[in-house]
Amino acid sequence: MTSAAAKAYQPAADVLRDRVILVTGAGDGLGRAAAHAFAHHGASVILLGRTVRKLEQVYDEILAAGGPEPVIATLDLARAHGPDYTQIAEQIDSNWGRLDGLLHNAAMLGERAPIDYYDIGIWHQVMHLDLNVPFILTQTLLPLLRKAADPSVIFTSSSVGRRGRAYWGAYAVAKAGIENLSQVLADENEGRLRVNSINPGACRTRMRREAYPGEDPETRPEPAALMGPYLYLIGPASHGVTGQSIDCQ
Repeated sequence: MTSAAAKAYQPAADVLRDRVILVTGAGDGLGRAAAHAFAHHGASVILLGRTVRKLEQVYDEILAAGGPEPVIATLDLARAHGPDYTQIAEQIDSNWGRLDGLLHNAAMLGERAPIDYYDIGIWHQVMHLDLNVPFILTQTLLPLLRKAADPSVIFTSSSVGRRGRAYWGAYAVAKAGIENLSQVLADENEGRLRVNSINPGACRTRMRREAYPGEDPETRPEPAALMGPYLYLIGPASHGVTGQSIDCQ
């Protein structure tokens, strides 16, 4: 029923007013769409990504659309170290003193290959960015999330994280870890913090093109068309919903 409620959700125009939400991978694809959606509904969005040009474009688009002024946080999560995470937390604490929402969207596909031949270096890269980084960033930001009145964390999952399929390798294993990390964190913070995972499904993103280069992208929805469940989970409508795995499609 939770996925159905999320898909049917019709948010009020100002449902996220005065909320501070951090989005990783905000420069492109689903992260960009989520940043736009959150800002459109009143949130002050922290745009975290590694490419300044893309983040600046999203920043300009949000302002042009009349949204609250976002903040750009440039960070290459694949290469970040402890002080980098701490600096992000300190900036948020200095500006707002709390964090109302966190969307983990940044990820990499790696390679599509059988386990026999999967490159070990790529395996480590995927596992780090897709699983270790969300853990580290969440742990660093937990004190700020707990200062918020109604905090919510969303982890981005995948259907191959629920049931592994051939040739999905490290990506599938990392997303299975994300599902479990979300559940563990939800169980540890019940009543204090909502934690859920979301499976956006197939849509028109760069990662989808990498995974299925022969697919006609016109057969898949735009990321902006999937934002109902994201708004449901990050905002007050999902109060009390935690430890769930939600499908957008």
